[in-house]
Amino acid sequence: MTATTTRNSRITLGPGDRVAIVAGSGRLPVDVAEGLAKQGHSALVLAVQGEVDSSFDCFDVEPIRLGAFGALIGRLKRLGITHLVLAGGISRRPRLSELKLGFSLLRHLPKAVAGLARGDDGLLSIVVRTLEQEGIKVVGAHQIVPDLLTPEGSIGVGRPQSGDWSDLKAAYKAARALGALDIGQGAVSVGGRVIAVEGIEGTDGLLERVREMRGHGRLAGKGRGVLVKCAKPGQELRADLPAIGPKTVEMAHAAGLAGIGAEADHSLILEGAEMVRLADELGIFVVGLPAGGPT
Repeated sequence: MTATTTRNSRITLGPGDRVAIVAGSGRLPVDVAEGLAKQGHSALVLAVQGEVDSSFDCFDVEPIRLGAFGALIGRLKRLGITHLVLAGGISRRPRLSELKLGFSLLRHLPKAVAGLARGDDGLLSIVVRTLEQEGIKVVGAHQIVPDLLTPEGSIGVGRPQSGDWSDLKAAYKAARALGALDIGQGAVSVGGRVIAVEGIEGTDGLLERVREMRGHGRLAGKGRGVLVKCAKPGQELRADLPAIGPKTVEMAHAAGLAGIGAEADHSLILEGAEMVRLADELGIFVVGLPAGGPT
């Protein structure tokens, strides 16, 4: 079962609670750690080897291997961790032969196999369920740092023009269909027509492809256009929520797009103040779309 993602799902941490962040790539793990610090909670950052690309100065950091599942649970229990956040990107799924479950966790082997077979979201659901069966509460970044959630409506000074709404609708519909196949979370529409969808390369790769299309004249005479990101239908919302940030704005601008839409309360904004400043500077609108898409 998936977690409910609303601003009312916030979890208030008690003085005896201790949070660990399993950190992959990107800015999200840093924003979570900094958000917790502002609340007076010092998180343990478990940096996934080969994935982390951010600096965690002033935070307690320990490396972990992607496949060391059993060892991770044992370590969390020894350290008194009560809550766990899965944050950041993982570029590859571990092979079954790499999963070091440990003797006490062999009972989870069938679930691991099933999760690997079902794709990224299936594997995440199995990981979350297994951790909670071992007594560790898995929470979403938005549940302990709710300021990261995308609000509904325009963010910054930019506003979609009347013609942009057909692009927002088309891209949202495509992104939802793509998510239902557990492929990606984003789509780009120009002139009311979807021209590209997110694949395994992620949002950066999607926007780079759109930029190249502009450069080769495949979109000659067509201006504006939008990127839309939304959660996959039925996905495990305590991990892998879609996110936008300053880099998304920069790459959307480089791709010749007019704006970005993100599903409100089902997506995250990273480095919010910097993202808004950059969007205003570059003339890119950012808008939080209602669940179900724009009407």
